[in-house]
Amino acid sequence: MTFVIPYPSIDPVLVSLGPIVIRWYALAYVAGLLLGWRYMLRLGAKAPQAIEPRHVDDFLVWATLGVVLGGRLGHVLFYAPDYYFSQPMEILRVWKGGMSFHGGILGVTVAGLLFVRQRKLDALVFADILSCAAPIGLFFGRIANFINGELWGRPTDVPWAMIFPRGGPVPRHPSQLYEAALEGLVLFLLANFLWRNETVRNRPGMVAGAFIGGYGLVRSLSEFTREPDGWVGPLTTGQALSTPMVLIGLYLVMRAKPLKR
Repeated sequence: MTFVIPYPSIDPVLVSLGPIVIRWYALAYVAGLLLGWRYMLRLGAKAPQAIEPRHVDDFLVWATLGVVLGGRLGHVLFYAPDYYFSQPMEILRVWKGGMSFHGGILGVTVAGLLFVRQRKLDALVFADILSCAAPIGLFFGRIANFINGELWGRPTDVPWAMIFPRGGPVPRHPSQLYEAALEGLVLFLLANFLWRNETVRNRPGMVAGAFIGGYGLVRSLSEFTREPDGWVGPLTTGQALSTPMVLIGLYLVMRAKPLKR
């Protein structure tokens, strides 16, 4: 008989006051963006080419748009295009969940490139700082997935398996928590360990490359315990989207050059 840990059924709605509804899912994104913003302010003062606080402040709006628009459009296009194109109004109902982390990263990347071009900032220096803060949002996003009872894992008999309300009667991996640990905590420690090394910090693009490649790697590994959202040949959709990230990350690390003094 398989031992199962009871799923801690948490109401997705944190506060409901008449028409005002605050959901854990939205709160997770707000927390990730605000904490990431504050952390970027701290790191920007120590960057090889210091980033002024006003630039970090202004980028918060750009990052928010990139995360929300990129994340939602990524989910629509990568995972369920037939469903959403047949019911286009569902695209707007982001409070139900359904955000692609690959889409969110792509959205923030596009927003970041446009932002640094407009402000005439060093793109790789800015990307390194952003990469140190990004895992904070990834961590809270995965916790929100767990609270929502979505994106559960594959069936398993491990002692910590859970039965998710919408995942059928079989025990499953709590893969959202695995991803919170890998994409959030592990990548945060990796990026910030590298950032503390002055030699690495003075090679713009190296931290960003480690983060991008690291995300692609840990996401590909976590897909072995997560219920697949779809398949691209022998790879899950998540693995297919993550593979280019590993290659891009390696490219950025290998081409990182010391700043000219």
